Amino acid sequence: MPVQNEKVRGRFAPTPSGLLHLGNAGTALLAWLQVRSLGGTMVLRIEDLDRPRCKPEWTARSLEDMRWLGLDWDEGPDSEGPYAPYEQSKRGGLYTAALDRLERESLLYRCYCSRADLLSIANAPHGLSAEGPAYPGTCRGLSDKERAEREAGKTPSLRFALPDKPVQFEDGIAGLVHFTAGSGGDFVVKRADGIVGYQLAVVIDDMAMEITDVLRGWDLLESTPRQLLLYEALGGVPPRFAHAPLMRGPDGSRLAKRHGDIALNALRESGVSPERIVGLMGWLYGLLDLPHAVKAKDLIPAFDLSRIPKESVALPADWRRIVGLI
Repeated sequence: MPVQNEKVRGRFAPTPSGLLHLGNAGTALLAWLQVRSLGGTMVLRIEDLDRPRCKPEWTARSLEDMRWLGLDWDEGPDSEGPYAPYEQSKRGGLYTAALDRLERESLLYRCYCSRADLLSIANAPHGLSAEGPAYPGTCRGLSDKERAEREAGKTPSLRFALPDKPVQFEDGIAGLVHFTAGSGGDFVVKRADGIVGYQLAVVIDDMAMEITDVLRGWDLLESTPRQLLLYEALGGVPPRFAHAPLMRGPDGSRLAKRHGDIALNALRESGVSPERIVGLMGWLYGLLDLPHAVKAKDLIPAFDLSRIPKESVALPADWRRIVGLI
């Protein structure tokens, strides 16, 4: 935990490729509670690098949904702040500078693998993770001749060459986490279509915005060693990480449309009170003994990372009744 009087800066960073659902809202609530319980600064950053998938209307609805829940922020795309802009699509200069630095230090290499090549990798026994198939380093050691042969008519992606060493860190919820050397394989920091990779962008932005604490979903736990190695390569100080359990449907599977009206926008328009939604999430994440209507700000005194379960949480079969939908 942060020491007393330390300047705490946390963030929530949604990707506006669709409507926020209960799982997204749960992570946003926990990240907000952590920062507010520590008297810190809350940053809202929009991770909209993938412009074909990300739409301004999804950003607008996400902001409306979070405000409806009772979550606010001190810096963000709709407010003043010392680290603007708060949309990744407007921060390309920072990413270009970081890529140039990593290239100068010979930490990147060009990858000419096609979609078909990557699909064959996915079907090969290299190992799978939440990050996808482990890349076996096909293009890492190419000779000049091999590189010239592969380069013909292709625009390469850029991959970060993972150093041959294990990574471990203390997670605020998961505890001590250990990853073996080269876990997941060398990863893309710039796609062939020019879009900067998530792993690089999030590190650059958290460094630039002086983020000290990151609470995010469990599905990003396996991204952390990659990001820690980027922090090291770029001379940055990483934040403290805490990975909250994923929310699943009553059938135990990841939340999807088949689980009903789980989009916050739909719940809001149905007339459900935000306090009932907050109470459901507070109960699922161990901050309330029973689900009952409560304002987000009233959960601040109850927030403690040690109370949050390490296993995924499932919506009960009667969750619609709990929030007053039926």
